[in-house]
Amino acid sequence: MAIHELFPYICVHDAKAAVDFYCEVFQVKEIFRLVEPSGRIGHVELDFHNGAILMISDEYPEYGIPSAKTLGGSAVTLHLHVDDADAVVARAVAAGATLEMPTEDRFYGERSGVFRDPFGHRWNVGHSIEKLSPEEMQRRYTAMFENGGGAC
Repeated sequence: MAIHELFPYICVHDAKAAVDFYCEVFQVKEIFRLVEPSGRIGHVELDFHNGAILMISDEYPEYGIPSAKTLGGSAVTLHLHVDDADAVVARAVAAGATLEMPTEDRFYGERSGVFRDPFGHRWNVGHSIEKLSPEEMQRRYTAMFENGGGAC
């Protein structure tokens, strides 16, 4: 079996507002959307550049597809690499996201910050600051816990 692509597909309680938020914060473009006659959005695709696509829909409780807001959160974190994590996280917070971890240099070689968007999805946004081997990352991870730190 050959896998060619993996697209995150998130369900939100207000797809129109979510598309506006993501386009503003991440400076991405909408490719297309499918809208029911009632106005409910069945599908939207956003182009995050270089083939990265985020798919979005309104929730469909009648089909067992609730939004993160309805569930009270999501167990998934979307990790996005950008040119300037500080700027993206700042735009997200200014647009209504909740900051969960400020943008800082992290043990794994990234400068990153974490926010929860107004639709219940958690984003870790970072940019590379150094290239590390898996062994060096593990060494730093172990040291972080030995020094009283915790998971990031």
